[in-house]
Amino acid sequence: MKITVRLDDITPDMDWERFLKFKALLDRYQVKPLIGVVPDNRDENLVKKELSAEEKKLSEGFWEYIKSLQEDGWVIAMHGFRHIYSTKKGGCFPLNNFSEFAGLPFARQQEMLTEGKAILHEKGIETDIFMAPAHSYDKNTWKALRAAGFRALTDGFGEKPYRYAGLDFYPISFRLGSTLKKKSGYSAMVVHTNTVSDEDLKRYEGYFQREGVAWISFEEYLGLPKTEKSLPGRWKEFWMAKGKYLIGKLRG
Repeated sequence: MKITVRLDDITPDMDWERFLKFKALLDRYQVKPLIGVVPDNRDENLVKKELSAEEKKLSEGFWEYIKSLQEDGWVIAMHGFRHIYSTKKGGCFPLNNFSEFAGLPFARQQEMLTEGKAILHEKGIETDIFMAPAHSYDKNTWKALRAAGFRALTDGFGEKPYRYAGLDFYPISFRLGSTLKKKSGYSAMVVHTNTVSDEDLKRYEGYFQREGVAWISFEEYLGLPKTEKSLPGRWKEFWMAKGKYLIGKLRG
């Protein structure tokens, strides 16, 4: 099994201490991930309330730091626009029942995507990969992404990248414990560094040391050939996501 890493919720005021601890782990095992950068974060849940002097320095130099990561082989995705959930829609991949994009008109979604991309461009960051907050998007999002110049999303389920609706999809793990046991295929492990504890770090290090698992860069994942996803395959993916959401709600 070959697995890569995706990091969500990257913002200037994130918990830098936790992020850097996880980065040290990635560096130790030579894994260059995908990181989802929020262009204009307005979500207070992603903001660390009290930054240390060192964290404030990193926050001030955020965009230069992100560019340095990109130059070092890390892949950048645009993680939404402002990361504010404005609807109660799960969309085409309903792992959650809320969204920043799903349920909004096409024109509004295109406007958000275009403005977000312009902000990144102004900061010196170029990307054509999209990472939806809460994993939620709909058919209008697909259309708006194409119109705004995006070619790929980092979401979906499956054992390899695929094409659908004129976009490239890079699947994430449906259930990480099961993914780690597979003998073949590709997937992405999703990590939110803002909430990673020291105990979590030990668990993740165990994953990186696991026999039978090859950890690859997201750049390598991007380079894999894509197959066309069928409509039945798309519906299967939808119900897998919906089922996971419902099971999580019952357990919660």
